[in-house]
Amino acid sequence: MTHPLDRLWQTVEDRRTADPDSSWTAKLLSKGPEKCAEKFGEEAVEALIEAVKGDRDALTREGADVLYHFCIMLASRDVALADVLAELDRRHGTSGLVEKASRDG
Repeated sequence: MTHPLDRLWQTVEDRRTADPDSSWTAKLLSKGPEKCAEKFGEEAVEALIEAVKGDRDALTREGADVLYHFCIMLASRDVALADVLAELDRRHGTSGLVEKASRDG
């Protein structure tokens, strides 16, 4: 069984070339990277609001929207989800404080 993020990414890839009138993914991608980033930001803010309110169910739904729109934003800039996951693997086992300090240099 494939991981839900893998299935999501494959759906985004499959719909890249779809008709924007028949696919929300294709419609967003056709509007360009800036619009995709803006939409991701909107969804992130909505998730933040639900986290502050403490509504678990709403946060779950908004979290799914955030992941979806994050994938759209990545695709709009030709960054593969696999590359992001590889970066997470690279950081695994490294303290967040140490990793952040290595970037502050």
